[in-house]
Amino acid sequence: MTFTLHDLEKRIAERASATADISYTRKLLDKGVAQCAKKFGEEAVEAVLAATGESRERLISEGADVLYHLLVVLKARDVALADIEAELQARTARSGLDEKASRKGGN
Repeated sequence: MTFTLHDLEKRIAERASATADISYTRKLLDKGVAQCAKKFGEEAVEAVLAATGESRERLISEGADVLYHLLVVLKARDVALADIEAELQARTARSGLDEKASRKGGN
């Protein structure tokens, strides 16, 4: 059986229901969205560093951390993975270059 991002989202929801003394997820959520986002940012930087100068295994590990912390941020803001998937689906209606150019400022 393959472990999916939906499985991770479900696990995060379950752990969010636990107490902070037994759940790292709950502990993060209790610190608020800003702290969750800060931790996500730290993990993203670590993934970038791993991508540019570390082993494949290290990148895999850091990538897992990034995905976990992104889903924690989404949970903190009450955004479901399905919401992100819907946005990605909507973007497939045109090329990535056209989609990017249509965003404010072309970023």
